[in-house]
Amino acid sequence: MATGLLHLHNALRWVILLLLLVNIIRLLIGQKGLLWSKLLLISSHITLLLGLYQWYFSEKVGVKLFMETMGSFGNIMKDSFARYWAIEHLTGMLAAIIIITVGHVSLKKGANTKRVAGFYITALILILIMIPWPFREMVGRPWFPGM
Repeated sequence: MATGLLHLHNALRWVILLLLLVNIIRLLIGQKGLLWSKLLLISSHITLLLGLYQWYFSEKVGVKLFMETMGSFGNIMKDSFARYWAIEHLTGMLAAIIIITVGHVSLKKGANTKRVAGFYITALILILIMIPWPFREMVGRPWFPGM
């Protein structure tokens, strides 16, 4: 089950990146596109839920495993691999999803499309920085794991 959740989490990464790009382009040309924004919101929140489950229970990078093997958050913070998975990835992605949510709510309330595009561009940058790309040392994952 954990492998399937990881694959779904990874597949949704690509959906979110695509939806962010679609939303940004539509907003920059002046189209609101509430449906596209809602799809982005839903995808990001599902990914967050899958990620939170993995964050705690993963047999390879879960905080529960790190706490059992390392003993304390102090020891986790000293190890760059454990720190990335236990703290950095979660914090960065959570911030991006909060920004996506604020952008969607702003769009629903009639905010300027350029302002909402700014929220989505910020979220996109955060996500691109925090994804465990294959070229990242130690934390890198394959482009399409399991496929």
